Amino acid sequence: MTVPSAPQPAVATPPARTAARMWRRWWRSLSPNRQDRFAALAPLAAVLLFLAAIVAAFWYLRVEEADREQEALRRDVEYAQQRVRLRLLERQEQLMRVARDLTNKDMELPQFHQRAESLIGQYPELQAITWIDETGKVLASHATPTIASAQVRVAGEVLRKGDTQAGFALSRSTQQPVYSQPAFKEGEPAPLLQLQVPLNAQGNFAGVVLGEYSVENLLRYGTPTELLARYAMTLLDSKGEVLAGVPLAPRERNQWMPWSRRTNAYEVPVSPVGNNLVLRAQAYRTSLGLVGSGLFWLVGALSAMTAWMLIATWRHTRRRMQAQQALVQETNFRRAMENSVLTGMRALDLNGTITYVNAAFCQMTGWSEEELVGQEPPFPYWPEADHEALHARLQDELSGKSIPGGFQVRVRRKSGTVFDARLYVSPLIDARGRQTGWMTSMTDITEPNRIREQLSASHERFTIVLEALDASVSVAPLGSAELLFANKLYRQWFGSQTDGHLQLVAQAGVLPAGDSGHPSDEDPLMGLPTDSLTSAHSENAEIFLPDLGKWLEVRSRYLSWVDGRLAQMVIATDITQRRLAEAQAARQTERAQSVSGLITMGEMASSVAHELNQPLTAISNYCSGIISRIKSGQITEAGLLAALEKTAHQAQRAGQIIQRIRDFVKKSEPKRQRADAEQMVAEAVELAGIELRRNNVRLTQYVAARLPSLMADSILIEQVLVNLMKNGAESIANASRPPAQRSVELRVVPRQIDGVDSVEFSVQDTGKGLAPEVLERLFEAFFSTKEQGMGMGLNLCRSIVEAHQGRMQAENIYNGTEVTGCRFTFWLPLAAPATDTTNVVANTESPRTTA
Repeated sequence: MTVPSAPQPAVATPPARTAARMWRRWWRSLSPNRQDRFAALAPLAAVLLFLAAIVAAFWYLRVEEADREQEALRRDVEYAQQRVRLRLLERQEQLMRVARDLTNKDMELPQFHQRAESLIGQYPELQAITWIDETGKVLASHATPTIASAQVRVAGEVLRKGDTQAGFALSRSTQQPVYSQPAFKEGEPAPLLQLQVPLNAQGNFAGVVLGEYSVENLLRYGTPTELLARYAMTLLDSKGEVLAGVPLAPRERNQWMPWSRRTNAYEVPVSPVGNNLVLRAQAYRTSLGLVGSGLFWLVGALSAMTAWMLIATWRHTRRRMQAQQALVQETNFRRAMENSVLTGMRALDLNGTITYVNAAFCQMTGWSEEELVGQEPPFPYWPEADHEALHARLQDELSGKSIPGGFQVRVRRKSGTVFDARLYVSPLIDARGRQTGWMTSMTDITEPNRIREQLSASHERFTIVLEALDASVSVAPLGSAELLFANKLYRQWFGSQTDGHLQLVAQAGVLPAGDSGHPSDEDPLMGLPTDSLTSAHSENAEIFLPDLGKWLEVRSRYLSWVDGRLAQMVIATDITQRRLAEAQAARQTERAQSVSGLITMGEMASSVAHELNQPLTAISNYCSGIISRIKSGQITEAGLLAALEKTAHQAQRAGQIIQRIRDFVKKSEPKRQRADAEQMVAEAVELAGIELRRNNVRLTQYVAARLPSLMADSILIEQVLVNLMKNGAESIANASRPPAQRSVELRVVPRQIDGVDSVEFSVQDTGKGLAPEVLERLFEAFFSTKEQGMGMGLNLCRSIVEAHQGRMQAENIYNGTEVTGCRFTFWLPLAAPATDTTNVVANTESPRTTA
């Protein structure tokens, strides 16, 4: 019995062998041309990789060198900072000893000067030592002779505002030494670093000892000499301004040398001063590094030359391969182009035999290339009825008498249908310059002919429509006296010349006439009047032509004519009947205004009678009293004169009431002239006051002082105000308001509406307001909410306001959701621009209340 052998484990294929197998498979799948192309690229890739390795090594060395320089700079700057810090702490300790002696009163003013002079002379960075009491007053100060006069402190002066005073306050609050750096401006002396050491007398602040350091000397004597020789050392304030030292000029990175670096710099704040004093060092450039190495540039140049030679060889090989493929591609392209064009091509030899036809020609006629090549006239695609004409045309074609613009013929398809075609003939020249035949191109023009016929019919219909219009239509090019188009009505009115067109344009102002003789009025490229085009009006214009005796509405627009010229079309419509109707409506409105005044006075008749009854009764009583006293002999001459004066005054009052009513209801032509708003309000209030008193309504009027004059008809505006105030009184009476709430408010103030200076008139009542459906139809003619109303009052009021170029509106007044009244407002423009709007608004009268 045989024992079956155990299965052998599968041996894993190494990744390298798998990659090599895939590489060979991919290489064999390429065409020979591509294999040659990749083989030529291999040396170039090797050279580029070598150059990349050189650049990477150089870059790594440059980074290492920069890191070493930066680390050395950081150590040196920190060492210099420690030296400056120790020097500041030593001076601080010495000033604290001075402060302790002053606090313990172990030092008087002479000793203070001696100690300060000794310290300043011993340490060059100390420029001044000042003793200041708790109020900020300088008690004593000693400074070096080299300090600027503006920085010298004099005994008896008080600290000035600035960083010194801020440090003084901070030292008072913290009871600790405080460093500060005063701000400075260009042109001022070099700033001094300040140290304020507080004086503490038994726990109380007794002033400070102010020590001022020269930042320049601090940098010079506090920084080691070897560091000053190696670096450009500077001291900066918190804003980055240079206090001492000379910084290096900034060195920007060169875009052509990406390995170049900016100036190597490092900065650190100086303690105990803090961020107000920063020490910065900038390293001088001491070596060129690897950039100046000739070996690097030599290797780079050799690599670049090798790469250039490989690229040139590769490009030369590619050009040869492209030249070999050009012939095949050109042949295929020409064949594809001939088969894709929609124009049929046919070649004839000098005897008239067909030698070539393309696919489009075969598709048009329905015959194949084998059926047509070699055929002699008559050709199978000639219609039988046109054989003689086509024979004659072919003889002209062979003899060179071809028409440059081509000729139209009929062509028969193999199916028997006929279509229209246009043929173009040109000589066929070979490569040696000899004519070998004739080339004919054929285009199917059946569809263009159909479209042309439709366009002709459409043009005819369009012309008929324009001729039947009841408006004059004319088209003329700009800058020319030629009339491009004119319909029937234009020819009836103006004839066949452009005079009528130009007259309409000039009189309507749709294109202002310019002086074509001035070059500045013309576009130098087109010769068109640019002034006229930019200032033309787009709205309609209404003009009157005395020659025709008609009113015409003229509209204009610009269009591009069929020949590319810019033309102007003018449409003139006869609106004589409409203007007559508008004039008649205006006369009717004027009569309605007079009737409205009469109706208003009729409604106020009882109130007017009551007003006249008062002065007449007074006159009667005065006369009766005079008569009785004369009869009894109990009147003196002075008493008689007084009674007669009162009688005359009452008679004048009655006459004024009658004259005012007569002026109000008198029919006259509207006269718009300069009118005073305050006077119009006063006269309207006088008339409306009768109706207000009858309804027990209080009137409050508010008129701004020094209002500018209006260009208005005073009687018409007074009629509007009287009507609005009377309607307000009636609304209050219908609402049955209590006496405290029965008031009408009249306000007249200046306003600016849509950028136009105007005067606003508003009448507000405390009635029950207007319903929403009433507000929508409030100003319609013959619409009224009164049982006996005609519905003409508010309509006429709005017509009067709009005739004065104003506007009118109405709105309800709400208190929460409750309607507490109604306000009517209208605006009238000023007669002239206001000269002092400030006085108009500021100087206002106080409200005046009349019962």
